[in-house]
Amino acid sequence: MEWTDRAIVLGLKRHGENSVIAEVMTLARGRHLGLVRSGRSRAMQPVLQPGNVVDVTWRARLEEHLGDFRIEPLSMRAARLMETAMTVYGVQALGALLRLLPEREPHPHLYEALDIILDHFDEPRAAGELFIRFELAVLNDLGFGLDLQQCAATGSTADLTYVSPKTGRAVSHKAGEPYAERLLALPDFLRPDRPVSATATTLDEAFRLTGYFLDRHVYEPRGMGAAAARNGFVHAALKALRALEGDPSLRPAIE
Repeated sequence: MEWTDRAIVLGLKRHGENSVIAEVMTLARGRHLGLVRSGRSRAMQPVLQPGNVVDVTWRARLEEHLGDFRIEPLSMRAARLMETAMTVYGVQALGALLRLLPEREPHPHLYEALDIILDHFDEPRAAGELFIRFELAVLNDLGFGLDLQQCAATGSTADLTYVSPKTGRAVSHKAGEPYAERLLALPDFLRPDRPVSATATTLDEAFRLTGYFLDRHVYEPRGMGAAAARNGFVHAALKALRALEGDPSLRPAIE
């Protein structure tokens, strides 16, 4: 059996003296593993770095076998993704999210979203917003999608302010005000009627929102916790965005 596809490198595992098992996110076949012979060679090591876009050909005698990868570089962006803590943690956190999905299950929209995020990971506002939308997409593909388009109580699409922690549905300010202490905040940049950019405050709210539903529906039932890389990315992204917004506590000291 053989196929060729476009893919993004997610990670590697050493196999024997010179080979590696590469984990990639393909456009048409989802997350896939394969053996790369001589993958630890000087020529292949720069190619097989997380975040790089590659052309991958998979071969195996049977479909259920691990199979061999032949990999050719298409876009070498891994070096840029290793420049800051935010990008290093972010790449790792995105890979951890994709590992929540079954191997070899197609998710072309997640591949495309991953490709876009990795091209915008050097700007904290864009990186944070795109990361949140990626987490929402993963939750949806796992069967736990949130409904943030209209109020669960009134059906209105205006003035959405809260999210019910029980149903994952949006609630308007008027309908939710009496129960505000029991509801989660809906960040402005996720509201359908508010095409605005994230701030450090609303991005923090968004991380708490997606984190809550990932814990409730995914991590806790599986007896696991969120990847440490997610916490690292959240901390680094918020710190970078607060610095951009002029938080005086984050300004460098003047000698």
